[in-house]
Amino acid sequence: MRVVFMGTPDFAVPTLQAMIDHHDVIAVVTQPDKPKGRGKALAFPPVKEKALEYQIPVYQPVRARDPEFVDLLKKMNPDVIVVVAFGQILPKSILEIPKYGCINGHASLLPMYRGAGPIQWVVINGEKETGITTMRMDEGLDTGDMIETAVVPIDPKETGGSLFDKLMKVGGQLMVSTLEKLENGTAVFTPQGDGETCYAPMLNKKMGNIDFSKSAKEIECLIRGLNPWPSAYTKLHGKSLKIWDADVVEYVSDAEPGTILEINKDTIIVQTGDMALALNEIQLAGKKRMNVSAFLLGYRIEAGEKLGE
Repeated sequence: MRVVFMGTPDFAVPTLQAMIDHHDVIAVVTQPDKPKGRGKALAFPPVKEKALEYQIPVYQPVRARDPEFVDLLKKMNPDVIVVVAFGQILPKSILEIPKYGCINGHASLLPMYRGAGPIQWVVINGEKETGITTMRMDEGLDTGDMIETAVVPIDPKETGGSLFDKLMKVGGQLMVSTLEKLENGTAVFTPQGDGETCYAPMLNKKMGNIDFSKSAKEIECLIRGLNPWPSAYTKLHGKSLKIWDADVVEYVSDAEPGTILEINKDTIIVQTGDMALALNEIQLAGKKRMNVSAFLLGYRIEAGEKLGE
């Protein structure tokens, strides 16, 4: 097939590679370069870097819906447009261009977790499984007819980062399968309907501020879901304290949530709204990320003190 690929971040790169390996990728469309780092030098999106490796023409419209760009896509005459984490909503004028439509690889088992942050939210919400769904795009937000799904179990210690890595590999394989079915006429299109769904909004740094009045399980899921970005955090002695790894533990206490109950060689145990949380890996502002055992060698903290103040 003649494929136009639209995508931007790391997550989209394995699917682009799969398209390059199996189809004729005639163009790549991605977001404009952005300033990065202290020097604010313009950095290429990961998808652009991969396209340039193969000398594939790259287009970076500020607004893909602009008539000039829509006309350019029409002249390319693609059989299909493959979209993975592109970052712009496509108008009807683009959706109607390719013979086989615009096919999106979405990182959830639709119709659940529509939106920009499905990978992290399934971890935050304590789900047991997730996956990738390919769908034929319509004008709604992740509402098009589903074509194929691939289910991926969520491990007990899964983080947003580790699940991201799993799903982006699965996404490329599933898209190859979907395009094969489209081409040979065996694809089955399943409407999502009006059943249960869950919106997965974009992440922001404020989400990471831990509320210790919530249950230990809710907090532990939040910590994993926001690892590596934007990360879960609290305060210790007025300084920001990121928490990278923790476990739910049973502990009988009537202390206020956020109170440090016990300190041992490897963990700091903190009261929550239900049960307690054993902190295993933390990072104080200005310091490196480290295990609690290493942290306690150089920092004094006592039971009875309260986090978040």
